[in-house]
Amino acid sequence: MTFTLGLAAGPAKALTVYTAGPGGLIRQLAAGFQEKTGIKVDVFQATTGKVMARLEAEAANPRADVLISASWDTAQDLDQRGWLLPYESPNATQVPARFKAPSYVAQGISALGIVWNTKSGTPEPRDWADLTGPGFKQAVTMPDPALSGASLDLLLGLQNAQGEAAWKLFETLRDNGMTISGPNAQALTPVLQGAKAAVFGAVDYVSYASVEKGESVKVIFPAGGTAIAPRPMMILKTARQPDEARKFVDYVLSEEGQRAVADAWLMPARQDVAAKRPLFKDLALLPEAQGASSASRAEVLARFARIFSQ
Repeated sequence: MTFTLGLAAGPAKALTVYTAGPGGLIRQLAAGFQEKTGIKVDVFQATTGKVMARLEAEAANPRADVLISASWDTAQDLDQRGWLLPYESPNATQVPARFKAPSYVAQGISALGIVWNTKSGTPEPRDWADLTGPGFKQAVTMPDPALSGASLDLLLGLQNAQGEAAWKLFETLRDNGMTISGPNAQALTPVLQGAKAAVFGAVDYVSYASVEKGESVKVIFPAGGTAIAPRPMMILKTARQPDEARKFVDYVLSEEGQRAVADAWLMPARQDVAAKRPLFKDLALLPEAQGASSASRAEVLARFARIFSQ
């Protein structure tokens, strides 16, 4: 279904969007939206952890109208807290049911994988546990799940699938010298530079963009399963510009908006827009973290931090 946005009547009010994820994508979406509607978009773009910290800090005086997170759990949590304004865009008809709810919808979808430097001299890994081998000693990085919502999704997925074996895996990775390297880009950089051989749990769209630029890396989706990370888009109940926020959601879910999502190497949320990379149906997936609460996420993060502080 194609939804055409009309030009805004009268002086347009600025819309404020807080987003985790590709800076290039939100700039393209903001520019396209402004061209279609005349509505200016003010953007705060950072990691999920920083975006959520800012949102919490501003709770007494909210500024954001629209929030785009890298973790589905964020939307579920904010919805349970009553922070979201229900809105179902007419452009969401082609979004699968698993990627939408009355108060939030996926902007796009990423997956977590191993990103391997093909010139590292290490054996090509096929599954997560391969990175515990002697060839990868001191050669693996991982994004910090406290700073990356997608990495936290992977942690939860591995725990759901493997139970205590998942924590044994992380202890073995620690003993093999895996380093926790900040947000996603910080974990990927030493692998691109050849200082490290592989990233455990890299966000795929960043790495695909690096491959496109000619970097000697390969994105590998482990045979034992991985996590996908639908990136929820939501309107806050405290939005100062709710009408403009609805129009923005409509635009992101339009064919034009979803083509921009695909150009950023994400999977589009809409099934009728082509992707440049494998779709979630092509991957072996870990069990989803159904209804994971803030408390359970905090517990998982705390256990992970204990392992890597030893």
